[in-house]
Amino acid sequence: MNSETHSGTVVLSAGGTGGHMFPAFALARELQARGLSVVMVTDARGAKYKEQYPDIPFHVVRAETLRAGVVAKLRLLLDLAVGTGQAMVLLRKLKPRAVVGFGGYPSFPSVIAAQVLGIPTLVHEQNAVLGKANKLVAGLARKIALSLPDLDAIPKAWRAKTIVTGNPVRADIAAISHYAPPEGIFRILVLGGSQGASVFSKTVPEAIGMLPEDKRKAVSVVQQCRANDIAMCRHAYDVLGINARLESFIVDVPAQLAFCHVLIARSGASTVTEAGVAGRPAIFVPYPHHKDQQQLVNANVLVKAGAAIVLDERTMTARALSKELEKLMSNPAHLAEMAANARKTLVSDAAKRLADAVIAL
Repeated sequence: MNSETHSGTVVLSAGGTGGHMFPAFALARELQARGLSVVMVTDARGAKYKEQYPDIPFHVVRAETLRAGVVAKLRLLLDLAVGTGQAMVLLRKLKPRAVVGFGGYPSFPSVIAAQVLGIPTLVHEQNAVLGKANKLVAGLARKIALSLPDLDAIPKAWRAKTIVTGNPVRADIAAISHYAPPEGIFRILVLGGSQGASVFSKTVPEAIGMLPEDKRKAVSVVQQCRANDIAMCRHAYDVLGINARLESFIVDVPAQLAFCHVLIARSGASTVTEAGVAGRPAIFVPYPHHKDQQQLVNANVLVKAGAAIVLDERTMTARALSKELEKLMSNPAHLAEMAANARKTLVSDAAKRLADAVIAL
């Protein structure tokens, strides 16, 4: 526990997906360790985490995400207006010392209400590109905290109040200390993001099947698949004689990161951060359909550092992926160098840095 203690309440406001909620929970634990009370404000989706954190009070405000269509946009505005009114009532009651927004439209009501009431606010952005909700409130925030060390996407007028704290990760991932996977087996971890990625279910087995026989026999795979892809993927690995564990949701990601030689994954903010903090070489295949290409920008932070490879899903072939895997398997020294570069690029004490920034507001 941090010997420096403080008093008061901090409200954490986050959209209901894991990418927003998990950094908020990591900060919550750090603030609690310093003697502060924490309250979580989220939407109905985020409320499902309540059982995992019974010591943190949860409040649900009305909110909606941005969807296509005029009616959906009008509903969004209505929900945000109602949610902001709910947040105003809550904040007047709690009188927090600060409100921290983690993005997603459900974070908007509490942050904007705090700004109207004169309560200090900080927004934390997990991606390399500011999300829509954070853009709406960042101008009036006292601090903008970034996960990735790339200020190019931040308007110049905001850069003076922008700090790089990193993206808080689970303690068991931050605790992964060195890159030393077991020898004799080449362990590949495949993660498809919160929704899975069917492209991996087809392409990764094909790519492994194209490896030279000696390398193919050395491969072991742990892979996240969409539930309706598991049977297809299982058959492909069985035909190849590959030892593969396939799950629709991998609960022991920290342990699998600790033992893998290379990660193949989408490049959402949490995945990129976890690869960097754990110091794991990665082959990223960014989700190609985001308008702002946020996953590509995320991945390029580690690519520029010499810690990752990016393949474009629109042009990627099993042959191209197989060649990248073969090069990595043939050069353990390069893998170790990539791992070291990853660890140097992203910080493991982001929760501490973010807590320091909140307390200093």
